[in-house]
Amino acid sequence: MWVSGEPRVAGERWVPRESWRVRLGSGVRAYGLIVAMWVRSTMAYRASFVMTTIGTFTACALDFMAILLMFSHVDSLGGYALPEVAFLYGTSSTAFGLADLLIGSMDRLGRRVRDGTLDSLLVRPVPILAQVAADRFAPRRLGRILQGALVLGYALVALDIDWTFVRVLMVPVMIVSGTAIFAAVFVAGAAFQFWAQDAAEVQNAFTYGGTTLLQYPPSLFAKDLVRGVTFVVPLAFVNWFPALYVLGREVPLGLPGVVVFLPPVVAGVCCAAAGAAWRVGLRSYRSTGS
Repeated sequence: MWVSGEPRVAGERWVPRESWRVRLGSGVRAYGLIVAMWVRSTMAYRASFVMTTIGTFTACALDFMAILLMFSHVDSLGGYALPEVAFLYGTSSTAFGLADLLIGSMDRLGRRVRDGTLDSLLVRPVPILAQVAADRFAPRRLGRILQGALVLGYALVALDIDWTFVRVLMVPVMIVSGTAIFAAVFVAGAAFQFWAQDAAEVQNAFTYGGTTLLQYPPSLFAKDLVRGVTFVVPLAFVNWFPALYVLGREVPLGLPGVVVFLPPVVAGVCCAAAGAAWRVGLRSYRSTGS
């Protein structure tokens, strides 16, 4: 197997193609180096970092304050008590916060395609995905993760359920799987911008909008919407289905009970699909003005 897929030419020097493990390792190392550079840059102004992190934490906390205000007037929301809604909120916010921290800069790709600055990334001996994902890495996003984790901690203490080994294990599994699913949506949305060039808001509808949707019980929404986030963009596997198992709730849409254990499988499929979309989009890129 060779670097070039073109017919053999006399005198051409053949070079073995790098394995996917080598490319993955190169991408991870490059991502880490770029992230470290941005972290050092941020820490040069520590007061600014602290203030922006607190600002992010406070802005995210206002979302949960809205839920608390609703529960000051009602005893349940869609048949769910406050600790149960807090569990949905905490798992969704924590998973999205991790994805946003690690790869949230992908939504800037459309801007790079429009102004041509993506070309400067193409000439560097570093995977493009790693460069775009780590670009302008923002440690202030830790405020979102901390806020979501605190709400999740409250929910775990307040919930009155039988904590079996499987239920305990389900919590970190849904956080990791949810992070991977959101990251896949970020990458797929960025790949779409190779053609749309100005689709950041479309991407945000599925990322920021998706996490807001998942903070509330599925019983609040129409069945068509639940079907959409199950079979079209499978955000329901971030926390809805595994949370239903933890909370002892029935699975909606008449689906078999085994779906609550599928988040890792769905996350793997989403990441593979997003990777394929990224490769197709990158191959179709013809620089700005084309």
